[in-house]
Amino acid sequence: MDGPVSSDDLLDILGDTEGRALLTALRREPQSAKELASTTDLSLPTVYRRLDKLTTRGLVDSTTEVEADGTHYRRYECSFDEAVITLTTDGFSTELSRDGETIDSGDADGKPPE
Repeated sequence: MDGPVSSDDLLDILGDTEGRALLTALRREPQSAKELASTTDLSLPTVYRRLDKLTTRGLVDSTTEVEADGTHYRRYECSFDEAVITLTTDGFSTELSRDGETIDSGDADGKPPE
């Protein structure tokens, strides 16, 4: 991940139907944007807008794939496999993990930890 995602950002992203659809599809298997559009029945521009937001926040990783004919494209993969959301007296806190290891957490005030 590039840096911590705030609890508010994560909750906003998880509240977005299209963003959740992309994360779910990418949790199953890495895919290109074109494959994601087909898998999720979303338009390609919508897929690219959501992927931009997800990659900027570090929730999705991407790599460049090169075909034998020299064409290239990006393949996307979900960067976490578990999200824990906790309600505290100060608000919500979030924690993302992959393979049992914490990779990101956000404070209850919606800000990433210092």
